Amino acid sequence: MTKTVEFILDLAAPNGYLAWYPLKEIAAKTGAELVVTPVFLGGMHKMTGNSPPMMRDADVKGKVPYAALEFQRFLDRHEMDRFKIHPALPFNSIMLQRILCAAENQAEMQALVDALQPAVWERNIDCSDADAVRSVLEDAGFDAERLLAATQDPDVKQLLADNTEHAVERGAFGIPTFFVGDEMWFGKERLGQIEEYLAGGKP
Repeated sequence: MTKTVEFILDLAAPNGYLAWYPLKEIAAKTGAELVVTPVFLGGMHKMTGNSPPMMRDADVKGKVPYAALEFQRFLDRHEMDRFKIHPALPFNSIMLQRILCAAENQAEMQALVDALQPAVWERNIDCSDADAVRSVLEDAGFDAERLLAATQDPDVKQLLADNTEHAVERGAFGIPTFFVGDEMWFGKERLGQIEEYLAGGKP
């Protein structure tokens, strides 16, 4: 029976970018179905009392520099040499997340993730600028007007809110979070465990 790995994602999370590409490889290797669930990280943080690591750990001696070291190690290991930390981080991703929610199906949603991840984390577009986002969508062959208009659709707004609330109810508190059935993993460092689990091993 094919397993499904669900990726709880907000495009505003740099670790979501880092996890996306290895996760796709793991899904392909193990024959798992990959499903993306867009959430709003700002809302998730508010619901859980969490905050971005560089803010949360700012007063812990040595922790932020070590996190930066591990981050760079991951980039190097996976040869992600085009990644650039966004100068506006942390930024509001509500428009991007609603665009994902407006996708007609998982195939379109994942194609949108493929188009938007490099725009955000390699070219560092202004994620609140509709014209900048429109250009990315058009260049990738999407109906930009439909997707941007949908960001104001009450049903799309509600879907994002519901996704976020449901993810928190299931135990999620940050990005990247992954589910296989009821089993949850948090962090890009857990990708190896997820691969073992999808291949039939224990979590």
